[in-house]
Amino acid sequence: MKSTGDIAISDFDLFISDLHLCADRPEITASFLDFLRNSATQARSLYILGDLFEYWAGDDEVEDSHHQQVIFALRDLTNSGVAVYLLHGNRDFLIGSDFCNIANVTLLKDPTIIDLFGTKTLLSHGDALCTDDVAYQTFRQQVRDPKWQADFLNQSLATRKQQVEAIRQRSEQEKSGKSETIMDVNDEAVAALLKSHAYPPLLIHGHTHRPNKHTLQIDGHSTTRWVLGDWYEQGSYLLCNVNGCQSIGL
Repeated sequence: MKSTGDIAISDFDLFISDLHLCADRPEITASFLDFLRNSATQARSLYILGDLFEYWAGDDEVEDSHHQQVIFALRDLTNSGVAVYLLHGNRDFLIGSDFCNIANVTLLKDPTIIDLFGTKTLLSHGDALCTDDVAYQTFRQQVRDPKWQADFLNQSLATRKQQVEAIRQRSEQEKSGKSETIMDVNDEAVAALLKSHAYPPLLIHGHTHRPNKHTLQIDGHSTTRWVLGDWYEQGSYLLCNVNGCQSIGL
C-alpha cells in the first residue's frame, strides 16, 4: 500500500475538472497526457467533471489532431482497466455519443449520485449553482435546449467554431464587469441541490476555479463540499479512497 500525503492508498478514484484543453496551451495538454499515462493508471476510476476542452463545437471535432491526442490517451487508459466518467461543462456541453464511443468514456448526467467507497456522493460541474449570475443562467438554459443544439449542429463546423469564438470573447468581456461573488456558487442553490438529493454527505464540483474544501450544515445534515481546481496554471486532482479525500497538485 502506497501513501500520498496523509491518505493511505489502496483502491482510489480521481476527480478533475476545468482543464480547458486547447491547441493554444500545449503545455497543459502535455501535463494532462502525462497524468493519464502515469497517476491515473493506478486509479480505480477517473471522473472528469466538465470543461475537459476549452470548447466543443460538435462531435466532428474528433477529427482535430489536438483532440485526437486526448481521445486516444483516454481510450488507452480505459483499455488498461480504469473506468472513465465524464460530465458536461459549460464549455463542452455538446460532447456526444461519438466522442464517448471513440474515447470509451461514460457520459453521466449532471448532477449525478455515485457510491464513493460507501459514501453517497453528489457530482456536478457546478455552473448551475451560480444562480446569482442571471445572465449566464439565461444563456445556459438557451444552449441546453435540444432544439437550439440541433439547429446549431446543423451548421458547418467552421461556422460553429466562429460562433463559439464570438461567444467566448463576449463572455470574457462580461466577466470583467461582474463581481467575484456573482460568479461563485449561491449558498441557497447549494442547499436546495443537497436537499433534493436527500442530503448526501459529499458534494464534488468544479466550474468556479476556486479549489477548496467547505464543511456545510444544511437542515441538520453535514456535507463536505469539495471544489476542484482549474488547470490554467497547474494541474491538480482530488484523490478519494475509503479513508477520505485529498487535493493533490501535479
